[in-house]
Amino acid sequence: MEPSLILLTIAGYFAVLVFISVLTGKDDSNTAFFSGSKQSPWYLVAFGMIGASLSGVTFLSVPGWVGGSHFSYFQVVLGYFVGYLFVAYVLLPIYYRQNVTSIYQYLDTRFGTLSYKTGAFYFMVSRILGASFRLFLVALVLQQFVFNALGISFEWTVILSIALIWVYTNRGGIKTIVWTDTLQTLFMVTALVLSVSLILDALDLTFFEFLNSEAFGRYNQVFIWDSLLEKNHFLKSFIGGAFITICMTGLDQDMMQKNLTCRSLRDAQKNMLSFSVVLTGVTYIFLILGALLFIYAESFGIALPLMDGKSKTDLLFPEIALNSTMGLTLSVTFLLGLIAAAYSSADSALTSLTTSFCVDFLTIEKRPESEQKSIRKWVHVGMSVVLIVVIIIFKHILNANVIDSLLTVAGYTYGPLLGLFMFGIFTPYNIKDRWVLIVTLMSVGIITLIGAIPPELIGGYRVGYELLPLNGLLTFFGLWLIRERITWRNK
Repeated sequence: MEPSLILLTIAGYFAVLVFISVLTGKDDSNTAFFSGSKQSPWYLVAFGMIGASLSGVTFLSVPGWVGGSHFSYFQVVLGYFVGYLFVAYVLLPIYYRQNVTSIYQYLDTRFGTLSYKTGAFYFMVSRILGASFRLFLVALVLQQFVFNALGISFEWTVILSIALIWVYTNRGGIKTIVWTDTLQTLFMVTALVLSVSLILDALDLTFFEFLNSEAFGRYNQVFIWDSLLEKNHFLKSFIGGAFITICMTGLDQDMMQKNLTCRSLRDAQKNMLSFSVVLTGVTYIFLILGALLFIYAESFGIALPLMDGKSKTDLLFPEIALNSTMGLTLSVTFLLGLIAAAYSSADSALTSLTTSFCVDFLTIEKRPESEQKSIRKWVHVGMSVVLIVVIIIFKHILNANVIDSLLTVAGYTYGPLLGLFMFGIFTPYNIKDRWVLIVTLMSVGIITLIGAIPPELIGGYRVGYELLPLNGLLTFFGLWLIRERITWRNK
Protein backbone atom coordinates (compact mmCIF):
# COMPACT_ATOMS: atom_id res chain seq x y z
CA MET A 1 0.00 0.00 0.00
CA GLU A 2 1.41 3.35 -1.01
CA PRO A 3 2.35 5.74 1.83
CA SER A 4 0.33 8.52 0.18
CA LEU A 5 -2.82 6.38 0.29
CA ILE A 6 -2.17 5.55 3.94
CA LEU A 7 -1.82 9.23 4.76
CA LEU A 8 -5.04 9.98 2.89
CA THR A 9 -6.87 7.30 4.91
CA ILE A 10 -5.54 8.74 8.19
CA ALA A 11 -6.49 12.28 7.16
CA GLY A 12 -10.03 11.23 6.21
CA TYR A 13 -10.50 9.36 9.47
CA PHE A 14 -9.19 12.28 11.47
CA ALA A 15 -11.57 14.66 9.68
CA VAL A 16 -14.51 12.54 10.86
CA LEU A 17 -13.30 12.74 14.47
CA VAL A 18 -12.90 16.51 14.28
CA PHE A 19 -16.43 16.79 12.87
CA ILE A 20 -17.81 14.82 15.84
CA SER A 21 -15.74 17.00 18.17
CA VAL A 22 -17.30 20.14 16.70
CA LEU A 23 -20.83 18.74 17.18
CA THR A 24 -20.29 17.54 20.75
CA GLY A 25 -17.87 20.21 21.97
CA LYS A 26 -20.20 23.21 21.80
CA ASP A 27 -20.30 23.17 25.59
CA ASP A 28 -16.69 23.99 26.47
CA SER A 29 -17.27 24.01 30.23
CA ASN A 30 -15.19 22.08 32.73
CA THR A 31 -18.32 20.13 33.77
CA ALA A 32 -18.77 18.83 30.21
CA PHE A 33 -15.03 18.14 29.86
CA PHE A 34 -14.69 16.22 33.16
CA SER A 35 -18.04 14.41 33.54
CA GLY A 36 -20.02 14.86 30.31
CA SER A 37 -22.69 16.58 32.44
CA LYS A 38 -23.72 13.01 33.48
CA GLN A 39 -25.97 12.62 30.47
CA SER A 40 -24.32 9.80 28.50
CA PRO A 41 -26.54 6.86 27.40
CA TRP A 42 -25.18 3.69 29.03
CA TYR A 43 -25.17 1.65 25.82
CA LEU A 44 -22.95 4.23 24.08
CA VAL A 45 -20.53 4.19 27.00
CA ALA A 46 -20.47 0.37 27.01
CA PHE A 47 -19.75 0.08 23.31
CA GLY A 48 -17.13 2.81 23.39
CA MET A 49 -15.35 1.24 26.36
CA ILE A 50 -14.67 -1.86 24.26
CA GLY A 51 -12.43 0.16 21.98
CA ALA A 52 -10.80 1.99 24.88
CA SER A 53 -10.04 -1.29 26.67
CA LEU A 54 -8.71 -3.11 23.63
CA SER A 55 -6.56 -0.35 22.11
CA GLY A 56 -3.90 -0.65 19.44
CA VAL A 57 -1.97 -3.03 21.70
CA THR A 58 -4.77 -5.60 21.45
CA PHE A 59 -5.07 -5.05 17.70
CA LEU A 60 -1.43 -5.90 17.12
CA SER A 61 0.06 -7.56 20.17
CA VAL A 62 -2.67 -10.08 21.04
CA PRO A 63 -2.52 -11.70 17.58
CA GLY A 64 1.27 -11.60 17.87
CA TRP A 65 1.08 -13.34 21.26
CA VAL A 66 -0.42 -16.44 19.59
CA GLY A 67 2.86 -17.29 17.87
CA GLY A 68 4.73 -18.04 21.09
CA SER A 69 2.04 -18.57 23.72
CA HIS A 70 -0.94 -19.86 21.70
CA PHE A 71 -4.31 -18.86 23.21
CA SER A 72 -3.04 -18.68 26.80
CA TYR A 73 -3.87 -14.97 26.93
CA PHE A 74 -7.54 -15.99 27.14
CA GLN A 75 -6.85 -17.27 30.66
CA VAL A 76 -6.14 -13.67 31.62
CA VAL A 77 -9.31 -12.53 29.81
CA LEU A 78 -11.46 -14.96 31.83
CA GLY A 79 -9.99 -13.38 34.94
CA TYR A 80 -10.91 -9.98 33.52
CA PHE A 81 -14.58 -11.00 33.48
CA VAL A 82 -14.57 -11.77 37.22
CA GLY A 83 -12.89 -8.43 37.85
CA TYR A 84 -15.62 -6.58 35.95
CA LEU A 85 -18.26 -8.07 38.26
CA PHE A 86 -16.36 -6.70 41.27
CA VAL A 87 -16.16 -3.27 39.65
CA ALA A 88 -19.88 -3.25 38.85
CA TYR A 89 -21.17 -4.31 42.27
CA VAL A 90 -18.52 -3.10 44.73
CA LEU A 91 -16.70 -0.06 43.33
CA LEU A 92 -19.33 1.70 41.20
CA PRO A 93 -21.84 1.99 44.09
CA ILE A 94 -19.16 3.73 46.17
CA TYR A 95 -18.31 6.23 43.44
CA TYR A 96 -21.94 7.07 42.71
CA ARG A 97 -22.83 7.33 46.40
CA GLN A 98 -20.06 9.88 46.95
CA ASN A 99 -20.76 11.71 43.67
CA VAL A 100 -17.05 12.07 42.84
CA THR A 101 -15.49 13.68 39.78
CA SER A 102 -12.16 11.95 40.41
CA ILE A 103 -12.48 8.49 41.96
CA TYR A 104 -9.45 9.25 44.19
CA GLN A 105 -11.59 11.76 46.09
CA TYR A 106 -12.87 8.64 47.89
CA LEU A 107 -9.41 8.26 49.47
CA ASP A 108 -9.61 11.85 50.74
CA THR A 109 -12.92 11.15 52.45
CA ARG A 110 -11.75 7.79 53.79
CA PHE A 111 -8.17 8.45 54.92
CA GLY A 112 -7.01 12.00 54.33
CA THR A 113 -5.30 14.35 51.92
CA LEU A 114 -1.96 12.57 51.55
CA SER A 115 -3.66 9.24 50.81
CA TYR A 116 -5.77 11.02 48.21
CA LYS A 117 -2.73 12.59 46.54
CA THR A 118 -0.81 9.29 46.71
CA GLY A 119 -3.62 7.43 44.96
CA ALA A 120 -3.89 10.09 42.25
CA PHE A 121 -0.10 10.03 41.82
CA TYR A 122 -0.02 6.27 41.22
CA PHE A 123 -2.89 6.57 38.75
CA MET A 124 -1.03 9.21 36.78
CA VAL A 125 2.15 7.13 36.65
CA SER A 126 0.15 4.03 35.66
CA ARG A 127 -1.90 5.76 32.99
CA ILE A 128 1.04 7.67 31.50
CA LEU A 129 2.96 4.40 31.14
CA GLY A 130 -0.11 2.47 29.93
CA ALA A 131 -1.15 5.05 27.33
CA SER A 132 2.43 5.37 26.18
CA PHE A 133 2.73 1.60 25.74
CA ARG A 134 -0.38 1.61 23.57
CA LEU A 135 0.59 4.59 21.43
CA PHE A 136 4.17 3.41 21.12
CA LEU A 137 3.17 0.26 19.28
CA VAL A 138 0.89 2.12 16.86
CA ALA A 139 3.51 4.78 16.20
CA LEU A 140 6.02 2.00 15.59
CA VAL A 141 3.81 0.47 12.91
CA LEU A 142 3.14 3.79 11.21
CA GLN A 143 6.86 4.51 11.28
CA GLN A 144 7.86 1.16 9.82
CA PHE A 145 5.27 1.04 7.08
CA VAL A 146 4.64 4.71 6.24
CA PHE A 147 6.89 7.41 7.59
CA ASN A 148 10.27 5.73 7.01
CA ALA A 149 9.51 5.84 3.29
CA LEU A 150 8.73 9.55 3.58
CA GLY A 151 11.92 10.32 5.51
CA ILE A 152 10.02 11.37 8.66
CA SER A 153 11.61 10.42 12.00
CA PHE A 154 9.91 8.40 14.73
CA GLU A 155 9.88 11.46 16.98
CA TRP A 156 7.81 13.46 14.49
CA THR A 157 5.46 10.50 14.01
CA VAL A 158 4.75 10.52 17.74
CA ILE A 159 4.32 14.30 17.88
CA LEU A 160 1.85 14.20 14.98
CA SER A 161 -0.17 11.36 16.55
CA ILE A 162 -0.54 13.13 19.91
CA ALA A 163 -1.27 16.47 18.25
CA LEU A 164 -4.18 14.95 16.33
CA ILE A 165 -5.63 13.52 19.52
CA TRP A 166 -5.22 16.84 21.33
CA VAL A 167 -7.11 18.70 18.61
CA TYR A 168 -10.36 16.75 18.86
CA THR A 169 -10.34 16.34 22.67
CA ASN A 170 -9.45 19.95 23.48
CA ARG A 171 -13.02 21.26 23.77
CA GLY A 172 -15.50 18.55 24.62
CA GLY A 173 -13.28 16.27 26.70
CA ILE A 174 -15.08 13.16 27.98
CA LYS A 175 -18.37 14.29 26.39
CA THR A 176 -16.74 14.15 22.95
CA ILE A 177 -14.89 10.94 23.73
CA VAL A 178 -18.06 8.99 24.58
CA TRP A 179 -19.20 9.57 20.99
CA THR A 180 -15.84 9.26 19.20
CA ASP A 181 -15.04 6.04 21.07
CA THR A 182 -18.36 4.57 19.94
CA LEU A 183 -17.47 5.28 16.32
CA GLN A 184 -13.93 4.01 16.77
CA THR A 185 -15.08 0.78 18.40
CA LEU A 186 -17.40 0.20 15.45
CA PHE A 187 -14.48 0.68 13.04
CA MET A 188 -12.23 -1.61 15.05
CA VAL A 189 -14.71 -4.49 15.43
CA THR A 190 -15.64 -4.19 11.75
CA ALA A 191 -11.96 -4.29 10.81
CA LEU A 192 -11.45 -7.38 13.00
CA VAL A 193 -14.32 -9.31 11.43
CA LEU A 194 -13.36 -8.28 7.87
CA SER A 195 -9.71 -9.20 8.45
CA VAL A 196 -10.69 -12.69 9.64
CA SER A 197 -13.02 -13.10 6.66
CA LEU A 198 -10.45 -11.92 4.08
CA ILE A 199 -7.68 -14.17 5.38
CA LEU A 200 -10.04 -17.16 5.48
CA ASP A 201 -10.88 -16.49 1.84
CA ALA A 202 -7.19 -16.33 0.95
CA LEU A 203 -6.68 -19.71 2.65
CA ASP A 204 -9.78 -21.08 0.87
CA LEU A 205 -11.42 -22.05 4.16
CA THR A 206 -14.78 -21.42 5.78
CA PHE A 207 -14.81 -20.30 9.40
CA PHE A 208 -15.95 -23.69 10.71
CA GLU A 209 -13.51 -25.57 8.49
CA PHE A 210 -10.74 -23.49 9.97
CA LEU A 211 -11.84 -24.17 13.57
CA ASN A 212 -11.79 -27.91 12.85
CA SER A 213 -8.48 -27.87 10.98
CA GLU A 214 -5.23 -29.42 12.17
CA ALA A 215 -3.46 -26.09 11.67
CA PHE A 216 -5.81 -24.31 14.11
CA GLY A 217 -5.31 -27.15 16.58
CA ARG A 218 -1.62 -26.25 16.84
CA TYR A 219 -2.47 -22.82 18.22
CA ASN A 220 -5.74 -23.02 20.16
CA GLN A 221 -4.39 -24.22 23.51
CA VAL A 222 -6.01 -21.99 26.13
CA PHE A 223 -5.37 -23.57 29.51
CA ILE A 224 -1.86 -24.14 30.87
CA TRP A 225 -1.83 -26.58 33.80
CA ASP A 226 1.60 -28.19 33.37
CA SER A 227 3.49 -26.50 36.16
CA LEU A 228 2.77 -23.74 38.63
CA LEU A 229 6.35 -22.69 38.11
CA GLU A 230 5.51 -21.33 34.65
CA LYS A 231 4.55 -17.69 34.18
CA ASN A 232 1.38 -18.47 32.21
CA HIS A 233 -0.09 -21.19 34.48
CA PHE A 234 -3.90 -20.91 34.58
CA LEU A 235 -4.21 -19.94 38.23
CA LYS A 236 -1.55 -17.23 37.96
CA SER A 237 -3.05 -15.86 34.76
CA PHE A 238 -6.68 -16.01 35.95
CA ILE A 239 -6.09 -14.43 39.35
CA GLY A 240 -3.74 -11.88 37.85
CA GLY A 241 -6.34 -11.03 35.17
CA ALA A 242 -9.07 -10.45 37.77
CA PHE A 243 -6.89 -8.05 39.74
CA ILE A 244 -5.64 -6.35 36.57
CA THR A 245 -9.27 -5.52 35.70
CA ILE A 246 -10.09 -4.32 39.21
CA CYS A 247 -7.10 -1.97 39.04
CA MET A 248 -6.89 -0.98 35.36
CA THR A 249 -10.65 -0.46 35.11
CA GLY A 250 -12.19 -0.05 38.57
CA LEU A 251 -9.36 1.96 40.17
CA ASP A 252 -8.47 3.85 37.00
CA GLN A 253 -9.79 7.36 36.44
CA ASP A 254 -9.64 6.86 32.67
CA MET A 255 -12.12 3.97 32.58
CA MET A 256 -14.27 5.10 35.50
CA GLN A 257 -14.61 8.61 34.12
CA LYS A 258 -16.67 7.15 31.27
CA ASN A 259 -18.85 5.17 33.69
CA LEU A 260 -19.45 8.25 35.81
CA THR A 261 -20.95 10.05 32.81
CA CYS A 262 -23.93 7.65 32.93
CA ARG A 263 -27.21 9.00 34.27
CA SER A 264 -27.44 6.60 37.22
CA LEU A 265 -25.68 3.77 39.06
CA ARG A 266 -28.04 1.24 37.47
CA ASP A 267 -27.12 2.49 33.99
CA ALA A 268 -23.41 2.33 34.85
CA GLN A 269 -23.78 -1.28 36.03
CA LYS A 270 -25.66 -2.26 32.87
CA ASN A 271 -22.85 -0.64 30.92
CA MET A 272 -20.18 -2.59 32.80
CA LEU A 273 -21.87 -6.00 32.48
CA SER A 274 -22.74 -5.73 28.79
CA PHE A 275 -19.29 -4.36 28.01
CA SER A 276 -17.54 -7.25 29.80
CA VAL A 277 -19.47 -9.93 27.89
CA VAL A 278 -18.82 -8.37 24.48
CA LEU A 279 -15.17 -7.68 25.30
CA THR A 280 -14.57 -11.33 26.18
CA GLY A 281 -15.98 -12.47 22.84
CA VAL A 282 -14.12 -9.85 20.82
CA THR A 283 -10.80 -10.72 22.45
CA TYR A 284 -11.26 -14.39 21.54
CA ILE A 285 -11.79 -13.39 17.91
CA PHE A 286 -8.50 -11.46 18.09
CA LEU A 287 -6.80 -14.70 19.13
CA ILE A 288 -8.42 -16.50 16.19
CA LEU A 289 -7.07 -13.73 13.96
CA GLY A 290 -3.62 -14.36 15.42
CA ALA A 291 -3.78 -18.06 14.54
CA LEU A 292 -4.92 -17.17 11.01
CA LEU A 293 -2.01 -14.75 10.57
CA PHE A 294 0.61 -17.30 11.56
CA ILE A 295 -0.99 -20.02 9.42
CA TYR A 296 -1.16 -17.64 6.46
CA ALA A 297 2.49 -16.67 6.98
CA GLU A 298 3.51 -20.35 7.02
CA SER A 299 1.44 -21.13 3.91
CA PHE A 300 2.89 -18.29 1.82
CA GLY A 301 6.42 -18.21 3.21
CA ILE A 302 6.17 -14.84 4.97
CA ALA A 303 8.91 -14.36 7.55
CA LEU A 304 8.38 -12.52 10.83
CA PRO A 305 9.22 -8.82 10.40
CA LEU A 306 12.52 -7.66 11.83
CA MET A 307 13.16 -4.55 13.89
CA ASP A 308 16.69 -3.69 14.95
CA GLY A 309 17.73 -7.16 13.79
CA LYS A 310 15.18 -8.98 15.97
CA SER A 311 11.97 -10.72 14.87
CA LYS A 312 8.86 -8.98 16.23
CA THR A 313 5.55 -10.87 16.32
CA ASP A 314 3.64 -7.62 16.99
CA LEU A 315 4.42 -6.55 13.41
CA LEU A 316 3.13 -9.68 11.64
CA PHE A 317 -0.41 -8.31 11.15
CA PRO A 318 0.72 -5.05 9.50
CA GLU A 319 3.27 -6.97 7.43
CA ILE A 320 0.55 -9.20 5.94
CA ALA A 321 -2.01 -6.40 5.64
CA LEU A 322 0.26 -3.81 4.02
CA ASN A 323 3.06 -5.73 2.28
CA SER A 324 1.53 -9.01 1.12
CA THR A 325 -0.59 -9.83 -1.91
CA MET A 326 -3.83 -9.66 0.08
CA GLY A 327 -4.89 -6.51 -1.72
CA LEU A 328 -6.13 -3.02 -0.96
CA THR A 329 -9.24 -4.08 0.97
CA LEU A 330 -7.29 -5.69 3.80
CA SER A 331 -4.81 -2.80 3.85
CA VAL A 332 -7.51 -0.16 4.32
CA THR A 333 -9.39 -2.39 6.78
CA PHE A 334 -6.27 -2.87 8.86
CA LEU A 335 -5.42 0.83 8.87
CA LEU A 336 -8.90 1.92 9.93
CA GLY A 337 -8.95 -0.70 12.68
CA LEU A 338 -5.49 0.20 13.92
CA ILE A 339 -6.13 3.95 13.99
CA ALA A 340 -9.50 3.44 15.67
CA ALA A 341 -7.93 1.20 18.31
CA ALA A 342 -5.10 3.64 18.94
CA TYR A 343 -7.18 6.79 19.20
CA SER A 344 -10.00 5.24 21.26
CA SER A 345 -7.65 4.47 24.14
CA ALA A 346 -5.28 7.41 23.80
CA ASP A 347 -7.92 10.14 23.70
CA SER A 348 -9.58 9.00 26.92
CA ALA A 349 -6.16 8.61 28.58
CA LEU A 350 -5.25 12.19 27.72
CA THR A 351 -8.59 13.46 29.02
CA SER A 352 -8.45 11.46 32.27
CA LEU A 353 -4.87 12.58 32.97
CA THR A 354 -5.97 16.18 32.46
CA THR A 355 -8.97 15.64 34.75
CA SER A 356 -6.94 13.97 37.49
CA PHE A 357 -4.21 16.62 37.53
CA CYS A 358 -6.73 19.48 37.53
CA VAL A 359 -9.04 18.00 40.17
CA ASP A 360 -6.63 16.00 42.35
CA PHE A 361 -3.54 18.19 42.39
CA LEU A 362 -4.61 21.68 41.37
CA THR A 363 -8.03 21.53 43.10
CA ILE A 364 -9.37 23.46 40.14
CA GLU A 365 -12.89 23.75 41.58
CA LYS A 366 -11.48 26.03 44.33
CA ARG A 367 -9.86 28.39 41.81
CA PRO A 368 -11.63 31.51 40.51
CA GLU A 369 -14.10 30.50 37.82
CA SER A 370 -12.46 32.88 35.36
CA GLU A 371 -9.18 30.90 35.61
CA GLN A 372 -10.52 27.33 35.54
CA LYS A 373 -10.88 26.84 31.79
CA SER A 374 -7.47 28.32 31.05
CA ILE A 375 -5.82 26.06 33.64
CA ARG A 376 -7.52 22.99 32.15
CA LYS A 377 -6.37 23.82 28.62
CA TRP A 378 -2.74 24.34 29.69
CA VAL A 379 -2.76 21.06 31.63
CA HIS A 380 -4.17 19.35 28.53
CA VAL A 381 -1.18 20.62 26.53
CA GLY A 382 1.24 19.61 29.28
CA MET A 383 -0.07 16.04 29.43
CA SER A 384 0.27 15.78 25.67
CA VAL A 385 3.94 16.72 25.94
CA VAL A 386 4.51 14.16 28.73
CA LEU A 387 3.06 11.35 26.58
CA ILE A 388 5.28 12.35 23.66
CA VAL A 389 8.43 12.23 25.80
CA VAL A 390 7.61 8.85 27.40
CA ILE A 391 6.76 7.20 24.05
CA ILE A 392 10.06 8.36 22.56
CA ILE A 393 11.90 6.90 25.58
CA PHE A 394 10.12 3.55 25.04
CA LYS A 395 11.53 3.41 21.52
CA HIS A 396 14.99 2.96 23.01
CA ILE A 397 14.26 0.61 25.93
CA LEU A 398 11.34 -1.69 25.01
CA ASN A 399 12.02 -5.08 23.42
CA ALA A 400 9.35 -7.53 24.66
CA ASN A 401 5.84 -8.20 23.39
CA VAL A 402 4.04 -4.97 24.23
CA ILE A 403 0.92 -6.39 25.88
CA ASP A 404 3.07 -8.63 28.08
CA SER A 405 5.14 -5.58 29.07
CA LEU A 406 1.98 -3.57 29.73
CA LEU A 407 0.47 -6.18 32.05
CA THR A 408 3.79 -6.66 33.86
CA VAL A 409 4.23 -2.93 34.54
CA ALA A 410 0.65 -2.81 35.86
CA GLY A 411 1.78 -5.10 38.67
CA TYR A 412 4.20 -2.45 39.89
CA THR A 413 2.14 0.72 39.48
CA TYR A 414 -1.43 -0.33 40.27
CA GLY A 415 -0.58 -2.41 43.35
CA PRO A 416 -0.58 0.54 45.81
CA LEU A 417 -3.98 1.66 44.49
CA LEU A 418 -5.33 -1.85 45.02
CA GLY A 419 -4.07 -1.95 48.61
CA LEU A 420 -5.39 1.54 49.45
CA PHE A 421 -8.90 0.97 48.11
CA MET A 422 -9.24 -2.55 49.53
CA PHE A 423 -8.15 -1.38 52.98
CA GLY A 424 -10.64 1.46 52.80
CA ILE A 425 -13.52 -0.76 51.65
CA PHE A 426 -12.98 -3.89 53.74
CA THR A 427 -11.70 -2.54 57.07
CA PRO A 428 -13.18 0.06 59.43
CA TYR A 429 -9.82 1.53 60.43
CA ASN A 430 -8.36 4.96 59.93
CA ILE A 431 -4.66 5.19 59.15
CA LYS A 432 -1.82 7.57 59.93
CA ASP A 433 -2.16 9.49 56.71
CA ARG A 434 1.36 10.98 56.76
CA TRP A 435 2.92 7.50 56.41
CA VAL A 436 0.94 6.36 53.37
CA LEU A 437 3.42 7.39 50.68
CA ILE A 438 6.29 5.64 52.48
CA VAL A 439 4.23 2.44 52.80
CA THR A 440 3.37 2.38 49.10
CA LEU A 441 6.94 3.12 47.99
CA MET A 442 8.26 0.31 50.21
CA SER A 443 5.68 -2.05 48.72
CA VAL A 444 6.73 -1.18 45.16
CA GLY A 445 10.39 -1.56 46.16
CA ILE A 446 9.84 -5.04 47.60
CA ILE A 447 7.82 -6.10 44.54
CA THR A 448 10.57 -4.85 42.25
CA LEU A 449 13.10 -6.99 44.11
CA ILE A 450 10.80 -10.04 43.94
CA GLY A 451 10.23 -9.53 40.21
CA ALA A 452 13.98 -9.38 39.62
CA ILE A 453 14.76 -12.73 41.30
CA PRO A 454 16.17 -15.17 38.71
CA PRO A 455 13.93 -18.27 38.37
CA GLU A 456 16.87 -20.62 39.04
CA LEU A 457 17.19 -19.19 42.57
CA ILE A 458 13.58 -20.08 43.48
CA GLY A 459 13.30 -23.56 42.07
CA GLY A 460 12.51 -22.48 38.50
CA TYR A 461 9.44 -20.45 39.53
CA ARG A 462 8.69 -17.67 37.03
CA VAL A 463 7.01 -14.64 38.52
CA GLY A 464 4.02 -13.53 36.41
CA TYR A 465 0.95 -11.39 36.80
CA GLU A 466 0.54 -12.42 40.44
CA LEU A 467 2.86 -9.50 41.21
CA LEU A 468 -0.18 -7.19 41.14
CA PRO A 469 -2.26 -8.86 43.90
CA LEU A 470 0.96 -9.46 45.89
CA ASN A 471 1.80 -5.76 45.63
CA GLY A 472 -1.72 -4.90 46.79
CA LEU A 473 -1.41 -7.35 49.69
CA LEU A 474 1.91 -5.83 50.79
CA THR A 475 0.37 -2.35 50.68
CA PHE A 476 -2.64 -3.60 52.64
CA PHE A 477 -0.33 -5.12 55.29
CA GLY A 478 1.67 -1.88 55.49
CA LEU A 479 -1.54 0.13 56.02
CA TRP A 480 -2.55 -2.33 58.74
CA LEU A 481 0.69 -1.52 60.57
CA ILE A 482 -0.06 2.23 60.50
CA ARG A 483 -3.76 1.93 61.39
CA GLU A 484 -5.25 4.00 64.18
CA ARG A 485 -7.33 2.67 67.04
CA ILE A 486 -10.25 4.93 66.21
CA THR A 487 -12.33 3.58 63.36
CA TRP A 488 -13.61 5.50 60.37
CA ARG A 489 -17.24 4.83 61.24
CA ASN A 490 -16.75 6.22 64.75
CA LYS A 491 -14.66 9.17 63.66
